[in-house]
Amino acid sequence: MATKRRDFNVFGLAFLDIMSCGFGAVILIFIVINHSTEVTSQEINAQLLAEVKKIEVEIEDEKLNLIELRNTVDQTDDVITTTEGLVLEIIKAIKELQAQIRELAKEGASQEDSIEALKAELKLLEEEAASLQGSVAGAEASGSSLRSFAGDGDRQYLTGLKIGGGHILILLDASASMLDKTIVNVIRRRNLSDELKLASEKWQRAIATVEWIMANMPNDSNFQLVTFNTSSQSVIKGTDADWLQAIEKDQTDQAISRLKTVIPSGGTSLHHPFQLAKNMVPQPDNIFLIVDSLPTQGLSAPKRSAISSKDRVALFGNALELLPQTSPINVILFPMEGDPVAAPSYWRLAQITGGSFLSPPEDWP
Repeated sequence: MATKRRDFNVFGLAFLDIMSCGFGAVILIFIVINHSTEVTSQEINAQLLAEVKKIEVEIEDEKLNLIELRNTVDQTDDVITTTEGLVLEIIKAIKELQAQIRELAKEGASQEDSIEALKAELKLLEEEAASLQGSVAGAEASGSSLRSFAGDGDRQYLTGLKIGGGHILILLDASASMLDKTIVNVIRRRNLSDELKLASEKWQRAIATVEWIMANMPNDSNFQLVTFNTSSQSVIKGTDADWLQAIEKDQTDQAISRLKTVIPSGGTSLHHPFQLAKNMVPQPDNIFLIVDSLPTQGLSAPKRSAISSKDRVALFGNALELLPQTSPINVILFPMEGDPVAAPSYWRLAQITGGSFLSPPEDWP
């Protein structure tokens, strides 16, 4: 008996199963792709909002700085106006005394004693007037700067650095890496003469930065200038534990003069300068750290000639434990090739201590 042949039907159960599975797979892919897009979009929006918030905070800070600068200018203008008024009053008094002297001279020689007394008073007034006029001219020419300082151009930068405090400590990196911004040129310059090392563009920028800080210190502040590499020492020998007076021009001049004879050499250790800062009495209330990279050693020389970026970060963290607890750290970073972690590390140090962070252009200050 012949077998009955079944008719073929494209809408059979097996075909419908295949179609259903394919359609379900398409829907699942669509859901996954759409969800991933939403997550990415939310992450991007969060990052943008964080950047906007950071910029808004920086704008508010700069507004406050601008207000402080305007107030300082107004106060300086008031002082100048008051001093000019005193000068005019003294000049008026001088003219009146001169008229009295002429009248007494006409009355006869019997008034010689009075005339001599008036002449002495006149001389004192003239000296006081000259002194006041000199102070007005000085205030108008250089503001409140202790030292005159002129850069290579007429531009001025809003740095955010607050050069205030009663005891200001300047720490300057004097390691071999301060000879140049690239590793190859540092190696080349290490073998040059001392004169060529001193003439290094990067080192001269560092010296000019120190001069700029010292020129803008308050008149009534104390200061200390320390250079460091594998050790640390004041530029004026024998004063490591002492504070110098900013108002004393011979001390600031001597510090700058001695700094210009320092030749960068050796590795970098932050342990020594931070320990020195902690041991000073009283401790500094404002620290300026001029540096180009993370440290290459601690209190002693490393056992290996090569050091990894991870090791340098660890040395940096250990050095922070030696810092004074209440001193703000203002970092001025001259970036060094091959040390990308230095900038965020020093920025974080300035942030947590309440200081400022600046990585200036090559024509600053």
